[in-house]
Amino acid sequence: MATYAIGDLQGCFTPFMALLRQIEFNPGRDTLWLTGDLVNRGPESLQTLRWVFEHQDCVQTVLGNHDLHLLAVSEGYGKVHADDTIQAVLNAGDAKVLLEWLRCQPLMIYEQGFAMVHAGLLPEWSIKKALRLAEEVEDELSGTHHRTFFSKLYGNKPTRWQDDLKGMDRLRMIVNVMTRMRFITRDGELDLAYKGELEGAPDYLVPWFEAAGRRSVDTPIVCGHWSALGLMLSEEVLAIDSGCLWGGSLTAVRLEDREVFSLPCQAYREIRK
Repeated sequence: MATYAIGDLQGCFTPFMALLRQIEFNPGRDTLWLTGDLVNRGPESLQTLRWVFEHQDCVQTVLGNHDLHLLAVSEGYGKVHADDTIQAVLNAGDAKVLLEWLRCQPLMIYEQGFAMVHAGLLPEWSIKKALRLAEEVEDELSGTHHRTFFSKLYGNKPTRWQDDLKGMDRLRMIVNVMTRMRFITRDGELDLAYKGELEGAPDYLVPWFEAAGRRSVDTPIVCGHWSALGLMLSEEVLAIDSGCLWGGSLTAVRLEDREVFSLPCQAYREIRK
C-alpha cells in the first residue's frame, strides 16, 4: 500500500494516466492525494473529473481555485474566460452528478501526519484551526445556501485575517488563503497580485511558507497552485505543482518515503501504451 500525492492536473488527463502507469498505481491497494485544480486550462477536464469521480474510493482531493470557478460558473456566477476549458464539463450529460460531488470535496485534509491544501495557510493558523476554518466553508458549500455563497465568492478582500470576521468576508478570506495565496506581506497581509517566481518578488513580500512564526510548521503540508515556484520539497512543505499544463512535468510524491516520480509532459506520448 502506498499514498501518492500528485500536483495540479488542470485537465491534463493523458499525462495523468501516463504517470499512474509509471508509478504502477493500483486502485485496489494504493491511494492518491490530489492537490486540487482538477480542471480547467488543459484539454481534458471532463475526462479528468470523471476518472477522479469514478475512483473516489481510492482518491482524496482538495478544492482548488479552478474547481471553485467551475462550480461558480455552473451556478450562473463568474465569467467564463477565453482560456477556460470547462464547457465540456458544463455540457456533459453527467454534469449534475459530477458537480454535486465536486462541491462536497474538502478544502483541506489531515491524515498520516500530513496536511494537504491547494495553496497554503496563514502563519497565524495552526493545523487544528485551519481545519476548523476549512470546515466552515465546506459546510456552506455542501449546504442549501451554496448558490448564495457562489454569488459573493469573487473578490480580493479582506486581506488581513481577524478572528471576528463574519459572514462572506470571513468565508471569502478562508477560500482565498487556501486556494489562491502565494505571498503575504511582511506584516501579514494577504497579497494576491504577484504570481511569479520567488526571485522576482517585491521586497515587501514573503512566500507564505517562509513567514515568521508560522504555527503549522511542525506538520508537513502538501500543496500545489504555484507552478512558477516549481517543485519544492522540504521537511515542512511539499509544493508539487511542477507545471504540467505549461510544458513542465507532472509530479507524484510517495508520502511513505517521499520518493519523487516525475513525468515530462512533452514526453508522455512516448510511454503511452
